[in-house]
Amino acid sequence: MKTKITLALVAVFLLGLSFTAGFSYARRLAKPNPSAVISQQKASREDFEWGSLYTYYTDETYGTKDLLAAVAVIKPGMEIHPPHLHAEEEFLMVTEGEGTWSMNGKTFPAQAGDMQYAAPWDEHGITNTGTTPLTFVVWKWNNKGVKVPKQPSH
Repeated sequence: MKTKITLALVAVFLLGLSFTAGFSYARRLAKPNPSAVISQQKASREDFEWGSLYTYYTDETYGTKDLLAAVAVIKPGMEIHPPHLHAEEEFLMVTEGEGTWSMNGKTFPAQAGDMQYAAPWDEHGITNTGTTPLTFVVWKWNNKGVKVPKQPSH
């Protein structure tokens, strides 16, 4: 009887070691983005009907997950997509051009130097209403140490 209990305890111990080693290995594989400088030429460029998106960083950092750091160039009269909402926090900063911000059903002018913050689940967007391309920088992420808020029901 003692032998069976001892073997069972050894098996549980070895299983625990195996799980811990596997977990540690998986964490090493999922390293966050290292410190770096990425030029626009090295960013991933995608072209769409509305304009171009230059993606610099995705994945995670030490404190964030679901990260997007990018630059969008929107053609006159276009928008990337209609106003939308999501769990990630997001900053948008216009660097060139002009347009219209939308935030929770309201619209107002957007111009170079303006920055918008969208909290989780707040509806937001931007449209190029000018005659030249509108360029903006976007940072979007979820925090690793902060629980993602549930989408409120309206």
